[in-house]
Amino acid sequence: MMTSCASWEAGIAERASETLARLRTNPVQPALPQLTAARLAAMIDHTLLKAEATPRMIDKLCAEAREYRFASVCVNPCNVACSARALAGTGVLVCSVVGFPLGASSSRVKAFEAERAIEDGAQEIDMVINVGALKGGDYAQVKKDIAGVAEVCHANGAHCKVIIETALLSDEEKVLACLLVVEAGADFCKTSTGFGPGGATVQDVALMRGVAGPHFGVKAAGGIRTYADALAMIGAGASRIGASASIQIIQGVPESS
Repeated sequence: MMTSCASWEAGIAERASETLARLRTNPVQPALPQLTAARLAAMIDHTLLKAEATPRMIDKLCAEAREYRFASVCVNPCNVACSARALAGTGVLVCSVVGFPLGASSSRVKAFEAERAIEDGAQEIDMVINVGALKGGDYAQVKKDIAGVAEVCHANGAHCKVIIETALLSDEEKVLACLLVVEAGADFCKTSTGFGPGGATVQDVALMRGVAGPHFGVKAAGGIRTYADALAMIGAGASRIGASASIQIIQGVPESS
């Protein structure tokens, strides 16, 4: 069993090296798309994850999401139930976070957290990987961690997004993380928590898109504050944007779009 695991870990590390070499030779070429305000709003997770978020602030977040027709609101688990009630019947989803922001909870706790958030009304879960396990070479643990949450999500009709915290990783570790996210059966790989040392970059989004392939979800989050920022991330391959400056982003859409 240990030999088999070691062989698998060596194999995925080799795949990561080969994938990175391929993408450095033939990188994803960013392009600037044309997006209407409505189409862009439908790609944004309107986010409020601050510790000091009050019930009134969450109510305001949900009202804004209803008005602008954002893809979802992204809130901490304690705010899921009230958000689900506020958004019932609107088509705006409720997203919650798991193992947030460090990713250092046990796998069982992450799976339980996801299950409870879904029971409270979450339809999407953004979980944080075990960054230390990844950097320490325990790829089997990282995959198991993700798979446990993905299984809970899919058993309950929810999507699983996986935050790899790109600012803490080397390029090869970013590739490894994305490969593990795909293998573990999640639905999206995501750049950042917004609480780490850095946020999304065009280069990281393009790298993640190159690893995950054309049909897998890629979410860019962390430091995206303007229409130009969002457009650049989408052009690099992001299919979803996480932002607290969502309204500012939409208000920056040119009138001709």
